[in-house]
Amino acid sequence: MDFAEREFIPVLLGGDINVYSMARAFFERYAVRSRAFGKFRSGPANRSGIIEYTPNPAIDTDETFLRLVNGFARAHSNKKILLMGCGDNYVSLIVRHRDAGDLERNIVAPYSDLDLIESCQKKEVFYHLCEQHGVAFPRTFTFRQSMLNTSDGLISALDALKFPFPVILKPSDGIMYWEHPFATQKKAYSISTREELERTIRDIYRSGYTDELIIQDKVPGGDERMRVLTSYSGADGRVRMMCLGHVLLEEHSPHAVGNHAAIITESNESLAAGVRKLLEDLRYVGFANFDVKYDERDATFRFLDFNTRQGRSNYYVTASGLNLASYVVDEYVYEAAFSGEPAGPSTECLWHVVPKGVISTYVGDDRLKERARELARSGRSVNPVFMRGDFDLNRWLHAMHTYMGQYKMFRRYYG
Repeated sequence: MDFAEREFIPVLLGGDINVYSMARAFFERYAVRSRAFGKFRSGPANRSGIIEYTPNPAIDTDETFLRLVNGFARAHSNKKILLMGCGDNYVSLIVRHRDAGDLERNIVAPYSDLDLIESCQKKEVFYHLCEQHGVAFPRTFTFRQSMLNTSDGLISALDALKFPFPVILKPSDGIMYWEHPFATQKKAYSISTREELERTIRDIYRSGYTDELIIQDKVPGGDERMRVLTSYSGADGRVRMMCLGHVLLEEHSPHAVGNHAAIITESNESLAAGVRKLLEDLRYVGFANFDVKYDERDATFRFLDFNTRQGRSNYYVTASGLNLASYVVDEYVYEAAFSGEPAGPSTECLWHVVPKGVISTYVGDDRLKERARELARSGRSVNPVFMRGDFDLNRWLHAMHTYMGQYKMFRRYYG
């Protein structure tokens, strides 16, 4: 593969599909090879030709992060180092040290200040922001660990729920939650009974997690009711890009529940306008990623999550004509002028990380299923992990095993 020498080097934290998708965007636009630091020698970034990948289990600790990232920046002092986190914990790590003045001067970290990042990452705070800015979200009850401290605390708290079962249960602080693993741990829980809810709450707090839990009204409907919205905001707080995707399928295994499996790009100007107002009111900086679900009961789009980074499915944006890498490079390297109106997608595409047979079998909406087939037949579908020219046999075998294994995963967990 041919690489170009540029004024910058992308440095990405993580090793998953998020990292690979960003590195692919940088390569496709600028022919640069990204540097990535992740925890383990696995995932799409490992053995990729477009990434120089260094695994280190301690990369998310202060000492190791500063040693590796600052060391790399010093070794390339004539370049701008575009430092990007591909997980919430990595974003917090970067911003905390940037705001403390710990990073080398040639490192660019395109994010808001730490207070805003941490506020948006905590679901409880995000829902307060939605309420203040007129953005719809599901009916929500915040459960605090202190509610377990009295004999009837849990019972009294759950008696206060204003919506029926089934409900959704999830941690407010996802970073802390995953730092305390336990046997029945899931990314989010769909809970059918009061007894199951009480048991799950106790399991979570026994693990060592201490922050709030979010109990929400479960918006009815399948995966095809979901949307994903990705945006980029400049250092001036103005939104420069927005791209909406219509989710066809999500993954359903315990640790991956809610991860996107297939997406078709679409547009919804009123939905995008509400998010733009929220972000610009906050003077938010950098990539943002929102999970949204259409509520047929009142024809509203309800916001579920706010990720302070590009999502793991971010290549659906690049494939639609909005190369994600270009927004960071244009602003922080080339200082390109901004017209004032956010860019939107120019191409409809099908993004997927599951075989087309899984899409045909499990997508419940016949119209969406047929549109997915049409896009695939016309060559407008992409699995970001399989990039032409980036071939290593071991990497390909690992990726193909994961890809084809989705048949088994959906048979086991879907429905």
